Amino acid sequence: MAVLAVLAVAVGLVLAERLYRVFEVQLSGLILRVITTSGVFVAGERETVYFGLSGDTPLGLRMTPECSSAFMLLPLLLVTAVMLYFRPGNAKRLFTSLLISAIVVILVNQMRVLAIVGLVNVMGIDEGYYWGHTLLGSMVSVLGGAVALVLFVWLSTRKSRAERGTA
Repeated sequence: MAVLAVLAVAVGLVLAERLYRVFEVQLSGLILRVITTSGVFVAGERETVYFGLSGDTPLGLRMTPECSSAFMLLPLLLVTAVMLYFRPGNAKRLFTSLLISAIVVILVNQMRVLAIVGLVNVMGIDEGYYWGHTLLGSMVSVLGGAVALVLFVWLSTRKSRAERGTA
């Protein structure tokens, strides 16, 4: 039953991917409002966060499907389903590992947005967006996704102190 529930979440994430992107862009807007005073506006219906509104060069970042962390979550969900199938007794540990790793993936994607915003502010729109999105943003996503997957496997397969003490 837990396997089907995890697979249903994965399918739901794919089907509701646009709503998930709206969530991500709202989260980006919230974070940007906290760390900047240059004006932020979120257009959820367009999956876009605008920043630098009080300056000379405002910019909007649209959260496209390729830029969303939704599809970075799918491997974690699928690995969880497979591990649940083979080791249903580890369900609590697997769900905890999934939750922690999913939070890491979401935060990594927010760091990617912040990197783009930071480089645009420092280097200007053309160069800052190019370097922030293409190079640094891609590196953050790839490395963050890898860290989340390794973290998931480590958390879900390690033995508890009680299990280590009896071994």
